[in-house]
Amino acid sequence: MKARRVKGLDPGSPLADAAERIVRVRLDELHSFVPAALDPAEVEALHDLRIAAKRLRYVLEVTAPCFGPYAAVAARRAKALQDVIGEVHDCDVMLPRVVAEIETLRAADAAALRALAGDVESLHPGLAARAPGRRAYRGLEGLVVHLRVRRGLEHERFLALWEKLGREGFRAQLERAVAERPAAVPEAPARSVIQMFSTRSRDLHR
Repeated sequence: MKARRVKGLDPGSPLADAAERIVRVRLDELHSFVPAALDPAEVEALHDLRIAAKRLRYVLEVTAPCFGPYAAVAARRAKALQDVIGEVHDCDVMLPRVVAEIETLRAADAAALRALAGDVESLHPGLAARAPGRRAYRGLEGLVVHLRVRRGLEHERFLALWEKLGREGFRAQLERAVAERPAAVPEAPARSVIQMFSTRSRDLHR
């Protein structure tokens, strides 16, 4: 997923002002994937939400000292969100691979049994016991069930966390925090943070 462009960034502006602009765009980006990502079947929206949480987390981890205290809390919330959705994503990656391997083994067994059958008019049911991959794909079928159950549980954890963030007022609190300027806010120009996120951009879509 391509990151939303942050408009109006000036490398010579105060760091806190540029960082606030980036955080607000990343926060909007995060919320744009809801409610779609709340549907367990919306795999792509959930994956995009994870990437958006990662982007928000990274910018907050670097720039939290520029803002009010909740910014550091929000960085931890974004990481928790990224982590739980990452568990769902792992299942989404593994499931099709396991299913494909089962189909490969079944096709190989079918070919093997056809060769064993020879020139017969009908296949004897007992010949299935000689399928070379039968034990392997039985185990893989069990893994498919495990991954599906695990994915469901992890998605439930995600829903519970998202509901908790809503009760906490995550978005509103972070928006207030990035408008605050502590007495000891860094005075460095925005150029450093802009350069940092441009060089790390390749990692932010994974």
